[in-house]
Amino acid sequence: MNTKVDLHTHTTASDGTLTPAELVELALEYDLRLLAITDHDSTEGVADAIKRADGTSIEVWPGVEISTDVPQAEVHMLGYFVDVGNPEFQEILSRCRDSRVWRAQQMVAKLGALGMSLTFERVRQIAGTGSIGRPHVAQALVEKGYVSSIKEAFDRYLNRNGPAYVERFKLSPVEAVQLIRKAGGMPVLAHPTYINPGEGSGFDLSSFVHELTQAGLVGIECHYGDYTPETIRQLLKIAREFDLIPTGGSDFHGRGIHSADLGAPIVPEESIERMRAWCAAQRM
Repeated sequence: MNTKVDLHTHTTASDGTLTPAELVELALEYDLRLLAITDHDSTEGVADAIKRADGTSIEVWPGVEISTDVPQAEVHMLGYFVDVGNPEFQEILSRCRDSRVWRAQQMVAKLGALGMSLTFERVRQIAGTGSIGRPHVAQALVEKGYVSSIKEAFDRYLNRNGPAYVERFKLSPVEAVQLIRKAGGMPVLAHPTYINPGEGSGFDLSSFVHELTQAGLVGIECHYGDYTPETIRQLLKIAREFDLIPTGGSDFHGRGIHSADLGAPIVPEESIERMRAWCAAQRM
């Protein structure tokens, strides 16, 4: 059996470079059998991906990645099997997307004050129909020659401590877990080692995961992009401690973007079966 899957991918519905149909086509080229569409604060790409996959060898799962906030750090929450037609769910996602537009405008203004002349209209053009994000601002900086790469744009200006960073509306991690559950979905903590409040914050991942589990967390992303074997072992230990499903994915945004290649992280078959079983139990 082909075991290649990818449970963390992005399309032009947020800040990916491929349309949902193009992403499915690439997944077919890579011989994936399962693909989850997890755009930032948007499920707009799900229907097109499912339509393109119809009649092929690949299965598409509906998903989302919601940005949340803790003091001095971001936390991303993945949601699988969500009801994309849930009105309350879509209302909150819409509010998140609207705040992205406002933030992009403010970032353009900050960059202008730093001597880098960009237009919000160009950032919106780069985003196309997708949810505007920092990568689109970064691409505009690259176009104007202010930086040589998207990575440099983030490292110098757009990271959380960068001079052009702007906060936006975000849910708390617990609120995101609860929102996903209300929409019939499975909440999974994304790339947990990327949560970095800084020295002296007292942040403890195990305690944090325990809090989220109490709120309804079901999984934790253990097999991710550039994770080392040691990191994976540490996260699998946390998953066992709290009886969470260890999931995984590439966080694919497109070829040449700073992420692992599509389908690169190996997700154990047992994890896929546990996710299917959980979904089936919720539908009973």
